[in-house]
Amino acid sequence: MTNLLMLIPVALALGGLGLAAFLWALRSGQFDDLDGAANRILFDDDDDGRDPKP
Repeated sequence: MTNLLMLIPVALALGGLGLAAFLWALRSGQFDDLDGAANRILFDDDDDGRDPKP
């Protein structure tokens, strides 16, 4: 029973920490362009700044 007195506040604190991290990511724009990252991997960009091979 005394373990519950310790585990419940720890679980609530970890849940609050996870919620705070999610809200921070939401406000900093982490989820603004969901399709861009998915499409970016499909297309090969040849403009990487290197000289083309002769």
